[in-house]
Amino acid sequence: MGTWQLLLVGLVMLLGLLGVVTPGVPGPPIVWAGVLWWAMTDQSALAWGVLAGATGVLLLEQAVSWLLPPRRLRGAGITRRAFLVAGVAGIAGFFVLPVLGALPGFVGGLYGVERQRLGGHGAAWASTRNVMRALGTSVLVELFACLLVVGGWIGAVAWG
Repeated sequence: MGTWQLLLVGLVMLLGLLGVVTPGVPGPPIVWAGVLWWAMTDQSALAWGVLAGATGVLLLEQAVSWLLPPRRLRGAGITRRAFLVAGVAGIAGFFVLPVLGALPGFVGGLYGVERQRLGGHGAAWASTRNVMRALGTSVLVELFACLLVVGGWIGAVAWG
């Protein structure tokens, strides 16, 4: 697989990651489609293994998501901008501190936007906790699963 095609697959996966935090965009299927595209083009045992692992992780994420409360962006008292900033901070945190950085990045990004909007630590922390209870957990599970898939793909591309 050429460099340009790998770059395009990476961009598709980035679109999927951003789709997790953008209402109406199906993030996990887009990430999975990127892995499928790569596996169909590369056709190595490693590529098929990554595809199988990605399928398993994303199916497990779907099962766990059904057990969590549904997401309601309007009822949680959060703006779309705050949600997008939190998602981007979670993605950045995943790569700054591999795998473990997604959680503090997401929560920290959300807290930062809420602190700027509300002006104080107490109100911002209370708002962050409220949002995490209402919809943050389900989004964080979905984002973390997609980040694991993308991280596995990056590792496989670097390995092979």
